[in-house]
Amino acid sequence: MTRRSCAIYGVGIVCASLLIIGIGLVVTQVFQTLIHNRLKKEITLTEGSRVFETWKNPPPPVFMQYFFFNVTNPDDFLVGAKPIVSQVGPYTYREYRPKENVTFVDNGTRVSAYQPKTFVFLPERSVGDPDYDMITTINIPAVAVMNKVKDSFWKSSMVSIWMNSLHVGMLMTRSVNELLWGFKDPLLSRIHPMNPEIDEYFGLMYKKNGSNDGEFVYHTGEEDFMNYGRVATFKGESKLSLWTSEQSNMINGTDGSAFHPLLSKTERLYIFSPDLCRSIFMEFEKDVKVKGLPAYRFTPPRDVLASKEENPANEGFCVSPKECLGTGLLKVSVCRKGAPVVMSFPHFYLGDEKYSNAIEGLDPVREHHQTYLDLNPTTGVPIRASKRAQINILINRISGFPKTKFLNETIFPVMFINETVVIDDVSAAKLHKLLLTAMLVSNSPLVLVGLGAILLPVFIVLAWPSTIKYFKKAARNDTNGERKSHVVDRIGTPTKFIEILLKDERLGHEP
Repeated sequence: MTRRSCAIYGVGIVCASLLIIGIGLVVTQVFQTLIHNRLKKEITLTEGSRVFETWKNPPPPVFMQYFFFNVTNPDDFLVGAKPIVSQVGPYTYREYRPKENVTFVDNGTRVSAYQPKTFVFLPERSVGDPDYDMITTINIPAVAVMNKVKDSFWKSSMVSIWMNSLHVGMLMTRSVNELLWGFKDPLLSRIHPMNPEIDEYFGLMYKKNGSNDGEFVYHTGEEDFMNYGRVATFKGESKLSLWTSEQSNMINGTDGSAFHPLLSKTERLYIFSPDLCRSIFMEFEKDVKVKGLPAYRFTPPRDVLASKEENPANEGFCVSPKECLGTGLLKVSVCRKGAPVVMSFPHFYLGDEKYSNAIEGLDPVREHHQTYLDLNPTTGVPIRASKRAQINILINRISGFPKTKFLNETIFPVMFINETVVIDDVSAAKLHKLLLTAMLVSNSPLVLVGLGAILLPVFIVLAWPSTIKYFKKAARNDTNGERKSHVVDRIGTPTKFIEILLKDERLGHEP
């Protein structure tokens, strides 16, 4: 056998082997399965895993922005006019939230932790000084007290007298710092000696700087990667007891900081939020890119806060049949000591238009008021997020309190929060490297197919002279030379040769 023949055979065998092995690996997805299994093993809340330290001490900076609604027509509003508000903010704080007292339980299948939050003011990212900027808004302590005693004639009369003597009205003007972190309220101070359970201080974020929401127990994901980061219990309970249905009281999903790898666009992601006193869900909206990293954007649809008429499953979130609000609202008085606090998205985004139309100065816009999560689908890592929520107070006429006689029932906006995070450059570089490695390993069978495809024309070029010589010899030796000569003429070029190999089975016959 000549060197040329050996080369032809060698190239042909290598080409065929690469194509067969490569196509086989592509079809069976062996390497992709290996990568997925590796991710499932590495992305767990266990000592030494790739994500455990990041989960305990998140490196990307979290920023908390507070926007207030300042009442600009207080006198007219108190006599029945439509309230006019102007948005003031942001007042931005850096949020630190490392997990503490991290302990493995249930044979290492779960991990418990506390997450204290600390806030540091960032003047360079804020519109003013929270110590001096004043906001006129609804007097939340007064409204809460009036709602608390409204069913008792004696108590309501006494509170009404106190309000007059202390010059406490339906509106209050306080600094941003006081509204956020607390001030000594005169009405609450009068009630506190008779009822020590009522704190004499009030603030929208009172006692939340340096505190935690309670103990969380999470699934590690070691037994099932789909459970990675999912909340097992909160404050020792596997479900809530605040709402009126089993479904509404369920604790579903993660705390929003971790999600399982290998996300699908068709799945529904659940998040448990202590601030909302419930679990919500998010659905895929679109593909996005953050710092060059691919991500799926998940957002809460209208169904999350839809009325019971639009979404019957939400009937369990009605505090009572009389307090079942419309689409876009969630009354959380059950976890706010009975205060008429109503949660919504900012500017009543995704809510009934009647709520935003009732307040002049509101303009719901998706870009500024939507909550979203951008998650890398391969690892489940959040690479950008914005959690937006608005705190409102339900106000109306309250029997026994003349100060409310001109008020119309209104969901009054007080403040909205925008909690944002974007993956830092160091974490983004590490994720880029991980995704590149995963892509190269997963696509290695395609490399084999590509090499086989490159060697195929080389094999054809090497084999071409021998093939022509073979057919000419066959034509001369065959008694029916006309047919064989016609075959040789039909071969003509390498392209024709390939077509004949594929279509003319007669060439496969022995000469």
